[in-house]
Amino acid sequence: MAGKLYLTKPCAELQAEYISFYEEWKESGEPIVPWVVGREPYDFSAYLEFLVGESSEENLPDGYVPHSTYWLVNEEQRIVGAVNIRHRLNERLRKYSGHIGYGIRPSERRKGYATEILAQALNITSELGINEVLVICDYDNVASEKTIRKNGGVFEAECTDDDGVVIRRFWITRPS
Repeated sequence: MAGKLYLTKPCAELQAEYISFYEEWKESGEPIVPWVVGREPYDFSAYLEFLVGESSEENLPDGYVPHSTYWLVNEEQRIVGAVNIRHRLNERLRKYSGHIGYGIRPSERRKGYATEILAQALNITSELGINEVLVICDYDNVASEKTIRKNGGVFEAECTDDDGVVIRRFWITRPS
C-alpha cells in the first residue's frame, strides 16, 4: 500500500471519481459492499442528501438505525473503498450485519486497503462511543476474515443468514 489514505465523508468534489468507483463495481458483477454503494448515484445531489439523511435518527423509518458512510481516498484523490458504520445495532444488525460494512474497489484489492479502511472505521466507532464493535463476514471470505483479525477481531460464532449464507461473527474491543 503506497501513500497516504484517509476517510472522507461523501462530497460533491469527488462526484466523477465516485461515479467511476460505482461503475467499476457494477461492471464487475460482484456483490456490492457496503450496501449503500449499490444505490444508483447518477442524481448525485440526491445521493449525497440520502447519505446525510441516513445519519440522523429523525429521518429514518421505524426499525432502522442511523449510519454514516465514508470513502477511503488515496493521495491521487482516487476512491479505493467505502465503509458504512452503524451507530448502534438493532436485532437484525446484531444477528447478521454488525457495526461496520466495508468494501474495496475491485481493481484496488490485495493492496492492504481493507485493513486500513477497517482500522480507520474503528477510530470513528470509538468517537461514537462504540467500544465493542461487531464485524461480520461470509464464511468463505478468507481475505475479510484476515482483515478483521488483523484489526483485533475475536471470533465469536458462525450462523446462517436469511439467504442461507454462513457468516462468521467477530468482536473488536476498543479502549474506552
